[in-house]
Amino acid sequence: MKLERSSALLGAFAVGAVTLAGCGSDNNSSTGTSGGSTAAESSASCTGKENLSGAGSSAQKNAMDSFTAAYISACSAKGKKVNVAYNPSGSGDGRTQFIAEQIDFAGSDSAIKDEQAAQAKQRCGGNDAWNLPLVFGPISLAYNIEGVDRLVLDGETAAKVFNGGITKWNDPAIAALNRGVALPDTDITVFVRSDSSGTTDNFQQYLAAAAPQAWTQGAGSDFKGGVGQGAKGSAGVAQSVAGTPGAIGYVEKSFADQNKLRSAEIDNGAGPVELSAATASKAIAGAQFTAEGSMNLALDLKSTYQTKAAGVYPLILATYEIVCSKGYDADTSAAVKSFLTSAVNEGQSGLEQLGYVPLPNDFKAKAAASIEAIG
Repeated sequence: MKLERSSALLGAFAVGAVTLAGCGSDNNSSTGTSGGSTAAESSASCTGKENLSGAGSSAQKNAMDSFTAAYISACSAKGKKVNVAYNPSGSGDGRTQFIAEQIDFAGSDSAIKDEQAAQAKQRCGGNDAWNLPLVFGPISLAYNIEGVDRLVLDGETAAKVFNGGITKWNDPAIAALNRGVALPDTDITVFVRSDSSGTTDNFQQYLAAAAPQAWTQGAGSDFKGGVGQGAKGSAGVAQSVAGTPGAIGYVEKSFADQNKLRSAEIDNGAGPVELSAATASKAIAGAQFTAEGSMNLALDLKSTYQTKAAGVYPLILATYEIVCSKGYDADTSAAVKSFLTSAVNEGQSGLEQLGYVPLPNDFKAKAAASIEAIG
């Protein structure tokens, strides 16, 4: 099944800077504006335990703050006090904490699978853990080159930059994609995630799919390119690139925007494509599920990463909430379902201004059905 775009996704949106809470903070109780339905109309039950805990993906930190604010507002309107403490400690750490029963749900930019999925099944009392993508976000190849307002890369050049095959900004391969641009004869400073990260996994999956001959290091949550300086979290990478002339890194668009970084255009074979809501939406429209008809909504993005369709920005990620399909105690189950119901509905409004692409309507319905089925 392909995800169809809603008409709302076809328009470009203005991306505004938002204040990012400290990367180590787990207090998300600040107020905010909920969207979609009004608080009084929210379908969230606001039942179950008062305080939920989550950890993981820093890519979805800004979205999680917005989800939490919308949930608090919706439940306050119903006379209920709730809170969600989310620590953006990285996708790998979130999955580990979820398996260890230290948190109620994990945020992850890649689906839980293989050995970790088996471990999560034990944590969930013999029941499967589900991957529920509630936010889509394009990944920016964010760069800091003085005087270069427009930079074009393709999968092969990006792969060689991030594995050390290209070390100068005026390398002939980059120059060929940027004719007429005065590229400096300076070293490229690469920044990568130092923590285990789903963003890293998605980025490396893209490189492996788009440039299999240039990127032979494989994928995974830990960076395998062998070059670069490590920085903690998406915020850390973006801040490092912003403070280092000649730098490049991979971060979600929201973090690139917050740090006023330019994003390279990607030439996927049909000409350069800038990172925008419209071009990312076209990529999302081509995404496919790994298992049709399942309540576990993990996605297979390989075909998206390999696309040669015109006007499609191929480097996107789906960021998941990992939850037990069954196996929670009654109070936790009710609270998890209530929070995610709010997130998939009124929580989606306003994500555009945070640099994300909201769920297409047909996918929103599938996510809502999976949330309702949590036991």
